[in-house]
Amino acid sequence: MNMEKQVAYFRRLSNADVYAETLRSGGIALTRLEYEMEQDDIDRVLAAAQGYQLQAYSQEAVQHGYGADRALIARCPNLLAVSTPGSGYDAVNLADCTAAGVLVVNQAGLHATAVAQHALGMMLCLSKKIIQAHTAMHGDADWSRLDYGGHDIDGKVLGVAGFGAVGRRLAEICGGAFGMRVITHHPRMSDADIRACGAEPVAFDAMLGQADFVVAALPLTDQTRRLFGAREFALMKPGAYFVTVARGGIHDEAALAAALRRGEIAGAGLDVWEVEPPPADHPLLAFPNVLTTPHNAGMTAESRLRVSRGAAAQWLTIFEGKRPPRLLNPDVWPRYVDRYARIMGQPPEEHAEP
Repeated sequence: MNMEKQVAYFRRLSNADVYAETLRSGGIALTRLEYEMEQDDIDRVLAAAQGYQLQAYSQEAVQHGYGADRALIARCPNLLAVSTPGSGYDAVNLADCTAAGVLVVNQAGLHATAVAQHALGMMLCLSKKIIQAHTAMHGDADWSRLDYGGHDIDGKVLGVAGFGAVGRRLAEICGGAFGMRVITHHPRMSDADIRACGAEPVAFDAMLGQADFVVAALPLTDQTRRLFGAREFALMKPGAYFVTVARGGIHDEAALAAALRRGEIAGAGLDVWEVEPPPADHPLLAFPNVLTTPHNAGMTAESRLRVSRGAAAQWLTIFEGKRPPRLLNPDVWPRYVDRYARIMGQPPEEHAEP
C-alpha cells in the first residue's frame, strides 16, 4: 500500500503469488480489494493504483460496477493500464480507455492450447456420444451399446469462427491429427494468411453450410454479439454440431434451444453463457445432446500458470515504460506517452517495438 507503484485487483487472482513475486521484483505492490470493503477504502486504493488487473470471471467486476470504463477511469487518476487474464475483453470499454490514454492488454495466445483441446474434447464427446453413453450406464433405463456408436471425426469439415490463436491451434490439431478439412471466415485476415495457417477462406454463410462442426472462438464485441442466431443455426447441416469456447452473448441461447428442439442441428458443446454460471433450470441444460462446461476451457493448471507469468511480466514491461506485448489499443500510444510522463515522472520508450 505504501509503495509508489501499485496494481489493484478484486477478490481473487489465479496464482496471485506468481503475480506478487514478479511485481515485487519491479518494486510494484499487488493490492487485493473486496467488493464488500468500505467505499472510501476502495476509492483510496483505486486513486493510487497505476494498474488494474481484471480477474478470470471479469463479468463479476462489471456486475459490481468495476468494469474498465469511463466511470472507473474517473476514479483512477493515476491509471496507466488495464489487463485482462485471457483473450476476452468484454469487461473493458476499449474506446473509453483509448480516449483516456489508458493501455489495454490481454493474454491472447497464452491459453490457446488448453482452449483448443477443450473444443476438440467437446467435438469428440458429441460425435461419439460419450456423454449419452455415460449417462445411460449410470441410469436405470434399458440401453444398448449400439445406440451410442456415434461417428468418427476423421475427414470431416471443421468451420472455425474466429481464427486467432485458439482457432489456429485447433485447425493445426484437427487438420493434422484427424485429416479434417478446416474452413474459416475472418474479415481481417488475408486469404493468403489463412491458407498459410492450414485453413481455407470461405464466406461466413458458406462455412455454416459446409461444416460438420462449427466452433466459435472469437471475442465478444459489438460486431460479434448475437453472431449466431436463428438464421445461422438454420443454415447449418442437420447433422452438424455447434461448439463455443468464445464468450456468452455471441450465440443466442434461446435461438439455439429452438434449433435443437426442431432438430436443425445434431447437438452443441457450450463452455460459455450469458449468465455465468447459468441457472439450474436453463433450457439448454435439459438437452441430452448438449455438452456443457462452466467456462473452464482455459483453466488447466498449465494454462493458468502460463497466463499468470505472462500477465505479470507484462506489468513489468508497462512500468518500465516499454510498449507491452498483446496491446489491444495501439492507437492509444500518443496519449499514453503524455499520461505516463505525468504519472511516472519520465517519458516512456516511445519507439519500443509493439
